Amino acid sequence: MQTISMFYGIIIRMYLDSDGKYQVPHIHASYSDHNAVIGLDESVLEGFMPENKMRLIRAWLVIHGESLQANWEILLDGEPCVQIDPLR
Repeated sequence: MQTISMFYGIIIRMYLDSDGKYQVPHIHASYSDHNAVIGLDESVLEGFMPENKMRLIRAWLVIHGESLQANWEILLDGEPCVQIDPLR
């Protein structure tokens, strides 16, 4: 479970689910007691995140979309992801 970014108390991880549950590129976001799986297209696949934190995550996804897609491809090749700048 590799952490690729952290900002405003939000931890973003990117990894392939062992059960193959999600076939689309996605991230796993955690904040306090909240967890959500969010597609790179900004759709919430599972879980819940407070709306103010979702706005931050969505902005980060838009800013870093190309890097996230590249990370997904790296992950599919079995390589570790690279860190992505936090939202500032």
